[in-house]
Amino acid sequence: MELSPQILGGWLEAFATEVAENEPLLTDLDRQIGDADHGANMVRGTKAVAALDPADFADARSYAKKVAMTLISTVGGASGPLYGTFFLRLAAALPDDGPIGQTDWLQALRAGVQGVLDRGKANPGDKTMLDALVPAVDAFEKDPDHPWQSAADTAAAGRDATVPMVARKGRASYLGQRSAGVADPGATSATLLLVAAARTLA
Repeated sequence: MELSPQILGGWLEAFATEVAENEPLLTDLDRQIGDADHGANMVRGTKAVAALDPADFADARSYAKKVAMTLISTVGGASGPLYGTFFLRLAAALPDDGPIGQTDWLQALRAGVQGVLDRGKANPGDKTMLDALVPAVDAFEKDPDHPWQSAADTAAAGRDATVPMVARKGRASYLGQRSAGVADPGATSATLLLVAAARTLA
């Protein structure tokens, strides 16, 4: 695969489509344990990203940085800074445009997830997007044949594993035991990000 703004643009357009199709689900999950705005916020942010023209950017790194700033300014709530930080760190870790392999992608993904860890001050098990992202990146590393599909499948399993968890971070944590029984909205949208990657980057 040749890294380029267009390659990343295809991924983010697919993410926008996944988010739009799943807006009712994201909204319903967040209605139960949050502010009921995760669906609308993610649709607004990913639409803004999809409106960017990859051809306007000199390289994938500059495009990813713009994606980050767009998400920060349009998503709102905690998710904007978290997704924005993910893409800022991913951008910084990307190689120069040209051939990109699994090791290069792994380095970029790990940098992005570390950014979410640093910004959100959460850990796997706290019922956040990290419960999808952290195991997904581990699965990506371990599968040389189908890394993106393994990442997407593992993210989905991580999302489902948040259902019985009691939230320890974010607004859902205010509910205590009542936060159990519902999948985390952030883990759900993070899974959509990797589903989109499996569709476009595999």
